[in-house]
Amino acid sequence: MNRHALNACNDAPPAAGLADPTRRAFLKTSAVAGGGLLIALSLPSCGRGPRGLAGGPDVPVQPNAWLRIDTDGSIVFLSGRSEMGQGVYTALPTIIAEELEVPVELIRVEAAPAGDLYTNELLGVQVTGASTSVREAWEKLRRAGAEARIRLTQAAADEWGVEAATLRAENGAIISADGESLTYGQLASAAAALPVPEKVPLKPADEFTQIGKDRRRLDTPAKVDGSAGFGIDIRLPGMLYGALAQSSVLGGQVASFDAAVAEGMSGVRQVVQTTNGVVVLADTWWQAKQARDALPIEWSPGANANLDNAAIRARLKNALETRAAEAQVAREDGDADAALSRARRRIEAIYELPLLAHATLEPQNCTAQFVDGDVHVYVPTQVQQSAQAAAAAAAGLPPERAHVHTTFLGGGFGRRLESDFVPDAVEAARAAGAPVKLLWSREDDTTHDYYRPPAYDRCTAGFGPDGSLVAWKFEICSPSITSRWAPAVLESMIDPFAIEAAANYPYDVPNVHVAYLQEEIGINVGYWRSVSHATNCFVAESFMDELAHVAGRDPYEFRRALLERQPESRWLGVLERAAERAGWGKAAASRHQGIALMEGYGTYMAQVAEIEMRGGKAIVHKVVCAADCGQMINPSIVTAQIQSGIIFGLSAALWGEITLEGGRVVQQNYDTFRILRMNEVPEIDVMLVDSDAEPGGMGEPSTALVAPAVANALFAATGQRLRSLPLERHGYA
Repeated sequence: MNRHALNACNDAPPAAGLADPTRRAFLKTSAVAGGGLLIALSLPSCGRGPRGLAGGPDVPVQPNAWLRIDTDGSIVFLSGRSEMGQGVYTALPTIIAEELEVPVELIRVEAAPAGDLYTNELLGVQVTGASTSVREAWEKLRRAGAEARIRLTQAAADEWGVEAATLRAENGAIISADGESLTYGQLASAAAALPVPEKVPLKPADEFTQIGKDRRRLDTPAKVDGSAGFGIDIRLPGMLYGALAQSSVLGGQVASFDAAVAEGMSGVRQVVQTTNGVVVLADTWWQAKQARDALPIEWSPGANANLDNAAIRARLKNALETRAAEAQVAREDGDADAALSRARRRIEAIYELPLLAHATLEPQNCTAQFVDGDVHVYVPTQVQQSAQAAAAAAAGLPPERAHVHTTFLGGGFGRRLESDFVPDAVEAARAAGAPVKLLWSREDDTTHDYYRPPAYDRCTAGFGPDGSLVAWKFEICSPSITSRWAPAVLESMIDPFAIEAAANYPYDVPNVHVAYLQEEIGINVGYWRSVSHATNCFVAESFMDELAHVAGRDPYEFRRALLERQPESRWLGVLERAAERAGWGKAAASRHQGIALMEGYGTYMAQVAEIEMRGGKAIVHKVVCAADCGQMINPSIVTAQIQSGIIFGLSAALWGEITLEGGRVVQQNYDTFRILRMNEVPEIDVMLVDSDAEPGGMGEPSTALVAPAVANALFAATGQRLRSLPLERHGYA
């Protein structure tokens, strides 16, 4: 598979049975709903979901998002993407507002229910992840706003008996040449009766008045005044609180327990055995937790009773050393092995990455209630259909009788792609005959995560007689998350979420080989913010620094020279901007710089980290980031996402590691699974590149770059090359 093997969605074949497959997006249908205007959308070119988690060649494309304009003038956008701090409740309605000619503040956002109507066409299911929300919505939501505006304008033209071309849309109304106006609410019913326009022209970028402008987030006031509803905030009449006891050994099961001790404690109402353990129900969560902690339970530890980090490392190491020939080739340019055999100088290095927890600020939770035989779950989820399926299975109901109410998410980072915290709440609510809010403690969350996969990777490179880099080889060995999520995807392709930031190696080297070897480790692993970008970028960009040192070249100039044949490239653009902004090579005598470069999620990014050694520890003073993410919806949100990702990634680079002993996770809370504290946050200087390219993703890229940038700066400071993380393991944090 070459560098183009994982193409963009618009290169995918259309779903069966769809007409006009050459169009990337079109407005499919409309209907009258409550006397108003309802717009549905679909994307035929992305219907198969070949790059993602579900779907197949015969899966039809379903409508994807809905815009509702009611007769009272209210405008509602039903978001199929979850708001977890990344700003989609502002960015997505801004796209509609631009074409609809209304201030985005007039659009109310509601969480969409679970259903195929809200499928993320880039991933094949209804999911918020992989930095796809804006990328997937960009064209279709513009068309939604434009189609609504066109139909409203025509409805006004019919009312006044004039040509539609003489009218203009402005601030939620259609205005005539002589100043008459009709509001969208007044026109909604008439507009709904009109046919879908054959052509839906979109605004050129130079006419944007909202897209590309800094605007305040719509969800901030509610989060400031406390009215925002997170999963942890749900309160229902007659609700009980649940605390779940789970095996301390990952994968362990309940053998037996004595409920009497817990049932005699204050406030306790019931003790229920569930799929994942034992739930204690009480009037308050603290009562439930106290009783849970006192509950005598015998556990069957299962297959992981002897699992530890050394065993995991040995397994990955042995796999790479003995089964490398079985690896799937993700990219093959030239013949790397032959070039290496002829190389004047050959360099090889092993890199290792640890298990990591997601550590969301809001721990996992789910509130379940049965109403008229149906189950309702109130849950902070990134995958509504997964939560629906989990709730339905736990309730013994068909999916259509399980209703998902998505709350705000107090952090996602990939953890809430899972639905393991849903079934126990449903089972407990069914047993109790009352609503149940099941809430995990911080310790529950840290010790029962779906951790980021560890990796054991090998990089090899060769220099020719003239000192040029002639071969670059990257062999990745790690578990596959996708093999659990969507095994059918891997029947026809290499795991796309294992080779990110590796298969798209940007440098001008004639012989490149990238391969992936899957090796499972006995526990379930999960998608962690930036997924394999984080692991592979650390390896690739750290190794590039090694090669620069071997070549006797400045790390920035070494990279730049290998990009010179594409002088107009976005890669080179962000590399040069970051170096210039950071004053590359001009740091104070006590400061040391490291640089790293990556493309991920359609975004091109370079970072320069500046550190100082103090008492043998690396103090990160500053991170400069240049980002080209194409057309920005809201630059202030882009900047915030870059800052957030850097802080998240820096926490992992400095301290992030999950340790297993006897199948048990050692880390319990933020004291042992450290995250960056406010006084430790470096200065973050963000430089955004103006671009009219299609939007790239912004939720994750900056997370992946900061670790290699800091590690490369550490090498500049100490001469020690770190080939494993975190820095704390080596005494530098």
